[in-house]
Amino acid sequence: MYRQDPFIDLLKALIRQPSVVAAEHSFFRVLQRELEERGAKVTWYEGLLVAQGRRPDSAQFSAHIDRHGLVCTGPNEFQYAAFVAGHRSDLLGNSVSEKMMMKIVDRFRSVPVMAYEPWSGTYRGAGIITRAYVCEYRKNLIFEVEGLEHLVAGTPVAFTDRLSLTDGYLSGQLDNVLTAAHLVNLFSQGFEGTAFFTAQEETGSSWRFLLEWFRRFGGSTERLIVVDTSPYPDRESAGRQQVVLRRRDVNAGFHPQTTEWLESLCRNSGISYSFKDAWIEARNLEAARSGNDIQSLGSTELGRIVQASNGFVQGATLQIPTTGYHTMQESCSLESCEAFNRLLLMIAGLERAI
Repeated sequence: MYRQDPFIDLLKALIRQPSVVAAEHSFFRVLQRELEERGAKVTWYEGLLVAQGRRPDSAQFSAHIDRHGLVCTGPNEFQYAAFVAGHRSDLLGNSVSEKMMMKIVDRFRSVPVMAYEPWSGTYRGAGIITRAYVCEYRKNLIFEVEGLEHLVAGTPVAFTDRLSLTDGYLSGQLDNVLTAAHLVNLFSQGFEGTAFFTAQEETGSSWRFLLEWFRRFGGSTERLIVVDTSPYPDRESAGRQQVVLRRRDVNAGFHPQTTEWLESLCRNSGISYSFKDAWIEARNLEAARSGNDIQSLGSTELGRIVQASNGFVQGATLQIPTTGYHTMQESCSLESCEAFNRLLLMIAGLERAI
């Protein structure tokens, strides 16, 4: 049975632990403790933490655990960690678009931050972002932070975060600590399968760690369920469904039978759902008629691993609709969280569809 208070308490604790992309080791340590307290067997690999119960093949879920943040790149100079870790600089000819940089440049002004040692999580100081700008010489996004002038290059800096619960909505930097917390909580509810927690999804690299595990231990699969948040422009559009499915992303199509199975679980249980790829395609038709920009179908961990493995690893996605994507105010409804948890239990065989 879903117990809301323990889940909220767990999410509150996890969201305060830093997990900047490419500096996730300390968060893996926190996850290991929480999972082992719930009876899971936990194994570390490079970029991957694997938690297993007594029936590891009964169901397989994957959630990425990295979040956006900064990294010190020089004296009182900080850059967006995902750009640095993904080697997306103008020097390499793989630069981030100016449009993307301008979207981010004002997003985190005056946001408090904390520096930490990436392996242990040891606190290295606190500060506040005072300025962000695009360097005209390097064509990179640069942040200035008051209070962290003592840091040396390479130190990760997380956005200081706390969970907020107001009027039935959870808010914070939810992507993707939200669904990771759901998987940890699933072990409290009797889950005996396998949960993968991956690093560096925000740089498009997490699929490598996951595929390596399947090639070494797991063999081929068609039933991997990748969980994540799914952004919408406002609460009205997010609230039209409790959970979000996909048939494909920009990289690849997903396993049709597994996707249809998830759809049937939703339909038979009275859980409202939609397909994100169909929603984007419908918006793009309208945008084309009005001369506006076309939106990408988006790139997901599942799509990347399906494409890279030529279908050796396949499955479906299950996502929670949110607003305020990649900000400190990303929000989702408790109603969606409850529906999402019910689906996890049904996929795991712990609850039957009505």
